[in-house]
Amino acid sequence: MAAPAERQPITDKRLLRGARTRRAVLRHAVDVASLEGLEGLSFGRLAADTGMSKAGVQTLFRSKEILQLAAVEHAREMFVDAVIRPARSAPRGAERLRALIEHWIVYAETPLFAGGCFRAANLAEYDSRPGPVRDALFRDQRVWVGVIAGELRHAVESGGIAELDADLVAFQIDALLCAVNTALRVGDDSATDKARRVVEGFLAPPR
Repeated sequence: MAAPAERQPITDKRLLRGARTRRAVLRHAVDVASLEGLEGLSFGRLAADTGMSKAGVQTLFRSKEILQLAAVEHAREMFVDAVIRPARSAPRGAERLRALIEHWIVYAETPLFAGGCFRAANLAEYDSRPGPVRDALFRDQRVWVGVIAGELRHAVESGGIAELDADLVAFQIDALLCAVNTALRVGDDSATDKARRVVEGFLAPPR
């Protein structure tokens, strides 16, 4: 998943206050959406929860769809900061994949969002609902699976692990992590060690 584009710092105090307010509303919105889905977002709900006026929240986002898309983007940025960016310090290939998995486990266990993994909480809600929100969620999903596949390919090409189908294994690892997220939500803390063991099975060195 690509890192968010660098933004120029805002120096105008009025604009700075507006940006801070928008971030605060979005931080709460992603928690609500992780618990109740993106359909659970509304101007009235966010206004009541954050102490703003409904008109003030609507001024920031203009429509429910824009609010939902902004929440997806904000969740993406938080995920990149929590999982992908810190893993970049590890060498490419198997070590970076292990780092991605470890940071993902922290992301899900902490959890970063009140309801656990944001995408896992919302993908099923939108898989049969064409439109910009579904497109944004599935784009993030494809990029995340692509990141996993890229590290697997690098590990194979560098001779670090045995030959495998990187796209297939990336699909399996993503499905595994979705299952871990569900297990953690119902109190099964043993799921993370099981996930580590499964992933290590894919990272066996060549014979």
